[in-house]
Amino acid sequence: MIVNKFSEGFSNLTFLVEIGEWKAVLRRAPAGYVPPKAHDMKREYNILKKIHPVFPLAPEPYIFCDDNTIMDKPFYLMEKKDGVVIDGEMPSNYQNNIIAKESISNSVVSTLVKLHNINYKNANLRDIGKPSGYLERQVNGWIKRYSKSKTDEIHVVNELEEWFLQHIPTQHEATIVHNDFKLNNMIFDNDLPGKITGVLDWELSTIGDPLTDLGSTLVCWGGKGDPNIGIDMVTDQPGFYSRRRFLEEYAYRSGRDVQDINYYLAFGFYKLAVIQQQLHYRWKIGEVEDNRLEALKESISNLMMLAHKTVHNEII
Repeated sequence: MIVNKFSEGFSNLTFLVEIGEWKAVLRRAPAGYVPPKAHDMKREYNILKKIHPVFPLAPEPYIFCDDNTIMDKPFYLMEKKDGVVIDGEMPSNYQNNIIAKESISNSVVSTLVKLHNINYKNANLRDIGKPSGYLERQVNGWIKRYSKSKTDEIHVVNELEEWFLQHIPTQHEATIVHNDFKLNNMIFDNDLPGKITGVLDWELSTIGDPLTDLGSTLVCWGGKGDPNIGIDMVTDQPGFYSRRRFLEEYAYRSGRDVQDINYYLAFGFYKLAVIQQQLHYRWKIGEVEDNRLEALKESISNLMMLAHKTVHNEII
């Protein structure tokens, strides 16, 4: 048996397991203290069991185990999706191909629309989230997270939080929400860049407002001139859709009203800032020694400023 760890991230740990010709992916929580309800491998496994039959791009889960005599953390094994992940740079075989980048953009929009069009009730997915009051809970919850992990003053934050609380849009429908739908959580065919072969990282998925997914996706769909936001992006290269075109294509294909997109995009910037703030806080109090987390101070500030610009109609 051969076991190799995938690239190092800040969340769950992922390994490639090979036994002869057979391959699978193992997912488990990170080492050390895990907060309650965080890194819930059983929930993620159960979500994949229900989503895979109606959305085959989600990997098929094979087995879940929480026996600590086998491993110190709960884990599960799932199908390995073949292809390439775009993370930080384009694969060499279609790096300078303008058509390939447009094709990738088209596929990402189409896949997000397909996911949001799944009837979650027919798929027996009611129990993975509570759609009623979803956005209000999200806003209040993320504001509390930031308050608990705050380290430095960022002058636009109070204004942003007050605006979020006072302008919560009416939620018109509920759908499956991936909650981390970005380019490096997708696998693309080696030879056909417009073909997505897998969508990964379902640990945050729930039932809620589909426009929160769209907003978060647009955050990570960086444009030319964007400041450092702490994640690698390639979508500022010629050929990729702009944020505006991505939004327009999604609206056309889904038929959804996106007039409140500035709220969802601003909130998406804010959420990513809070995620990074929590990591930076853990580094600052000495809970973790990963020096990558020190540099997040800059990107957190940039994300808050982008959220503020979005509120004032300066991004889309």
